[in-house]
This record gives sequence, C-alpha cells and structure tokens, in this order.
Amino acid sequence: MSIYVMADLHLSTTTNKPMGIFGSRWCDHMEKIKKNWSAVVSDEDTVIVPGDISWAIDYGEAYSDFEFINSLPGKKLLGKGNHDYWWGTMAKNRAFLKEHSFDTIDFLFNNAYKVENYIVCGTRGWYVDEKLQNEANEPKYQKIVAREAQRLKMSLDEAVKLQENGEQILVFFHFPPVFKSFVCDELIEILNQYNIKNCYFGHIHGTYNVPRTFEYSGISFTLISSDFLSFVPMIVMPDEY
Repeated sequence: MSIYVMADLHLSTTTNKPMGIFGSRWCDHMEKIKKNWSAVVSDEDTVIVPGDISWAIDYGEAYSDFEFINSLPGKKLLGKGNHDYWWGTMAKNRAFLKEHSFDTIDFLFNNAYKVENYIVCGTRGWYVDEKLQNEANEPKYQKIVAREAQRLKMSLDEAVKLQENGEQILVFFHFPPVFKSFVCDELIEILNQYNIKNCYFGHIHGTYNVPRTFEYSGISFTLISSDFLSFVPMIVMPDEY
C-alpha cells in the first residue's frame, strides 16, 4: 500500500476545454491519465490530487468527471484548486459523493488523514505576489493570504491530533508557497512552526526544465502537476529524496 500524488487533472468530459491548446503534452491527456494511473496504482493505494480537478462549474457538470475519477484504482483525496468552481461546502461536496456512490473519493480541506505511516494534510495556498494584484484600495492579497494561512493551520492542527508515534506530516498545496522569485512568507512561517519537512504543489504548467524537488527554509518542495509528471502519478517517498 503506497501513497501517490498528482495535481491538475483538468478534466472536462462535459465542458469544452480542450487542453491541447496548452501544448502537445496535453493532447489526449485523459487517456494518458487513465492508462498511466491504472498501470501504477492499485486499489489498496491512496492518491492525493491537490486541486484543479475539473473545469465544471457545478455538480451537474462535474458528475462525469467524478465518475471517471471514481473508476480509477485506489482511494483519492481531492484538494481545491483555483479552477475548481464546482467546489461547494464540505457538507455539499460529500453529499454529492454519497448521492452518486462515489465511494473511492474524499476531500482534503481543513482536515487531515492518517495514510500508511504518514499524516497528510493541506490547503489551496496562494501564488500571486502582492505587487501584482493591481487593485487600488482593495486589501485582497492580505485577506486571501490570511485565509489560506488559517486553513493551513487548521489542517496542521488536525494532523497533529492524529500523530500517535511521531508520524511525519506531509503537506499538499495547489499553489506553490515558494517558486523561483515568489515566496509566501506567511505560509512558510507556519510550515516551520509545525516543523514540516516535505511539501508538494501543482499549478505550474509548461515548465519542464526545473528540478522536481528543491529546498527552501529547510523544507523540501516537490512539483507534482500532471503535465510535469507526464500524467503518471508519483509515489510519495519523502525519506528517499
């Protein structure tokens, strides 16, 4: 039984969002996901999918995308991305799963799970530098960062409650807390407060000449967007990095 991760499925079975316009790697990407996922993941494994699950704008549009995800091997824990407009409250999300018997799916949001010998948690995060907001007299940046920082703390607090034998906590973001010149200091500070050593993030597309894993402030960050991984779920083995 293993943990795998891959963000940014960008499914669009009922919406007109051909991903091939973002580069040849995206052509027929759903077929690639199905083939590669089925080749490496077993029913006993868990796959973390940190955001940008579906282009749908509501549960009706999302139904067939969730049907696709539910049919894949393993248990799936889905996080929220910036394009997941279908996402409602946790109660509504889980009611949607129950209504359609999507019994291999749950959500990673303000919570944590004990999976194998690890505790997994996470939040969406934030990735736009304050000086790029361009919104006069609107403190949007600070509001969003404060909200995401609070959600991260909530998730980490739940993770700490699940620790029984010092299990390592793994954190999954959609947005990178740090990437190239961008740093969200508020999130980095919280990660260090909880002594987090391994984080995973998606969102970054079309950038294939960067290291898979890099270190910042004593924390290992790993890029796991689907196109970066060539649509092959990556096994999570933080002690081996």
